[in-house]
Amino acid sequence: MTVVMDPASSADRAPRRHRLDRVGLPPALAWGYLGVLIFMIGDGVESGYLSPYLLDEGLTKQQVALLFSVYGATASIAAWCSGALCDLWGPRRVMTLGLGIWVAFQTALLLLALPTTDFSLLLVSYGLRGLGYPLFAYGFLIWVTAVTPRRRLGSAVGWFWFAFTGGLPTLGSLVASFAVPRIGAYSTLWLALGLVAAGGALALLLVREPTGRRRLAPAGERPLATLVGSLAIIWRRPRIGAGAVVRAINTAPQFGFLVFLPVFFTETLGFTLSEWLRLLSAMFATNIFFNLVFGVVGDRIGWQRTVAWCGGVGCAVTTLLLHYGTVAAGDNFPLAVVLVSLFGATLAGYVPLSALMPSLAPDHKGQAMSALNLGAGASTFLGPALVGLLLGPLGVEVLMWVFAALYLTSAFLTAFLRLPPPEETDGETGTTACVAPGAAAVRDA
Repeated sequence: MTVVMDPASSADRAPRRHRLDRVGLPPALAWGYLGVLIFMIGDGVESGYLSPYLLDEGLTKQQVALLFSVYGATASIAAWCSGALCDLWGPRRVMTLGLGIWVAFQTALLLLALPTTDFSLLLVSYGLRGLGYPLFAYGFLIWVTAVTPRRRLGSAVGWFWFAFTGGLPTLGSLVASFAVPRIGAYSTLWLALGLVAAGGALALLLVREPTGRRRLAPAGERPLATLVGSLAIIWRRPRIGAGAVVRAINTAPQFGFLVFLPVFFTETLGFTLSEWLRLLSAMFATNIFFNLVFGVVGDRIGWQRTVAWCGGVGCAVTTLLLHYGTVAAGDNFPLAVVLVSLFGATLAGYVPLSALMPSLAPDHKGQAMSALNLGAGASTFLGPALVGLLLGPLGVEVLMWVFAALYLTSAFLTAFLRLPPPEETDGETGTTACVAPGAAAVRDA
């Protein structure tokens, strides 16, 4: 893809002193951020209780882990394709496709799979629903990166992750903590469907920014070449490949936690399900605040440094604190709130990756974002897969050490994520990629 960073993009043509512009949120995309928040609230409703609910319905732990792994695999595919499809169709059409898939397969899950607890139907309906949220959410993220100048990109993507994690699982789990005791687990999943539909409609109907309505790739670029290029860039440009691995590590433990921590906290530590859901909400309430903080910090001290120290090293430490602190204290709710909040804060240290990756390949931003999204999607598979493989034979303690080691590995890999100069010649085409004024101010040393 040869879309360039255009300082005169439509998001930047908003009045310079607009109150949203002053806090780093592109005014032209404001309704989209709100739509993503509501969509992800609906998507996140199930995150804190679906695992124990399925166990209560008669599934085994291995079946639940497999179900989550299949969901993660389809999410990985959709995340990878999202950038290339935005190149070909434009972000708005990709978001529409994601919304349609989510609604269709959630309806099939509720009407056919859950009432019969047929495992093959669960695999098909829940697994294919995994295609939906990456196309919708990451399609909007690519829209953000396509229209935001580099000097403010860290703050803009910080707002995206504020909306994303504000829904999944923060407010989603909070909604579930009140809805499940009142209307039941099954009816709460219908509530989730309504929230997703409302959020999707809000974003698609009210965002009028024109860039997202057209293809981002040059006219005449072939679809197959675009899809292949979005994968080939991982080894063609090793820095992009390293960034994709860092992104996969970023949230792999998070998705693994959603498989086994509900059972660990309720059955081993003695918390109630409602207490666990509130702990999960506390974890990501802290996370959404620090998504904004680390977006700004990354713009100030460097995206690479922020990811390495606040994200990688920070998460390694807080993962171990989360385990040993809760085991030592038992069902001490105030201490558990502190420990889960520390993990949520450091998890936000990875936010600048969404600004760093497209800036590593300014001549192929869409392909770079596809690689980033592939890593994000892979994390939804990697985390549950590690739980399925290691939890039974090794136990929770060793699994936590594995996750901590992965975080330290990601910190090491950030050493390869050096930004190119403000103007870099495209070695493949011989053209010069343009970036926004002031871009040098956010380069990592």
